[in-house]
Amino acid sequence: MISLAKKALEAKDFLSSVTEKQKNAALLEIAKSLRNNAQTIIEENKRDIENGERAGLGKGLLDRLMLNTQRIEDMAKGVESVAALDDPCGIVLEEKTRPNGLIIKKITVPLGVIGIIYEARPNVTADAAALCLKSSNAVILRGGKEAINSNIAIASVMRNAIKNQGFDKNCIQLVTDTSRESANEMMRLDGYLDCLIPRGGKNLIKTVVKNSTVPVIETGSGNCHIYVDEFADTDMAARIIFNAKTQRISVCNACESLVIHSGIINEALPKIKAALDKKSVEIRGDERAMLAADGILPASDEDFAEEYLDYIISVKTVDSLDEAIRHINKYSTRHSEAIITENGDNAAEFLRRIDSSSVYVNASTRFTDGGEFGLGAEIGISTQKLHARGPMGLRELTTTKYLIYGNGQIRE
Repeated sequence: MISLAKKALEAKDFLSSVTEKQKNAALLEIAKSLRNNAQTIIEENKRDIENGERAGLGKGLLDRLMLNTQRIEDMAKGVESVAALDDPCGIVLEEKTRPNGLIIKKITVPLGVIGIIYEARPNVTADAAALCLKSSNAVILRGGKEAINSNIAIASVMRNAIKNQGFDKNCIQLVTDTSRESANEMMRLDGYLDCLIPRGGKNLIKTVVKNSTVPVIETGSGNCHIYVDEFADTDMAARIIFNAKTQRISVCNACESLVIHSGIINEALPKIKAALDKKSVEIRGDERAMLAADGILPASDEDFAEEYLDYIISVKTVDSLDEAIRHINKYSTRHSEAIITENGDNAAEFLRRIDSSSVYVNASTRFTDGGEFGLGAEIGISTQKLHARGPMGLRELTTTKYLIYGNGQIRE
């Protein structure tokens, strides 16, 4: 691990002298190589899928793990979209001249060397590497054992692609040892890593936050809520909730929890259930929810806090907007929440008081995504409040530096 870290430091120095044009050329070469090597990547991914099935991975994890031609095409397009974005480095944020004649500029600069620990999503390998390269950061990637064959194939394609463009291939490195000890070593790379980003389930994130001696940017799990207000269009609510829950169950921005006003639940919940029945979603609700629609199973307090990543959703009945907001803020993981309402004042209060990184009015939580937010791709969705919050794109992979120009000034 120390050897990888030393190579990353050398690659960081190399990136400090690379132009935006050169970075874009390298990214376009990565995109082309991903397409040209799609079949090889898919074959390696099949090995991971077979291993996952033998290990008893659930449907959600297998869906996260699976690659096909379309998903690799999406990866390539994601890399191209990052290349099309403006360089986040060297932007002058402030400039002023002091009374003594000193000119002070505050500019954006790369974080340096970034470590990323993630689980069974091989597309993260390409997304993270592309964002780090465009923001002039060297990156050390450490994926989970479930996706190791896919990750090795993708990383090899990317490293060869940037080498063909004259880059130090160690700008992108992959840890091939998926043991717990390799993760522990990565968490202790003080002096080498400038930050560590965990991306995965709540247990992984909690472990990294608790044990890392390297600064951590926390990307949280997603117990995402949708509140159906008493002034909601119930047809719209059913349509949005069906999308937010079932469009892709294995992702952190999928809806896991419903909160419904008691004044509309008898109208809204049967429509919502009819929509969710199309995908055989199991609904677990409180007593009033169970009375409002047939086939609702009883929910426990643990259900209201659960990120299922499965065809399961909870329902809580409330008597006011205030109660809905308090319930959501209690059980939320601070990821994404939505309100369905035709009442502008209620929408404004929900937006103001919900303490999450992304808050919606009359839209699916599935839009909390770097690509959907116009960031090209994302390195993760931060649920903390320091440095970065929400989908993390290029700007979030930079910090700042002051440049001071003088002509002989000394401090009296």
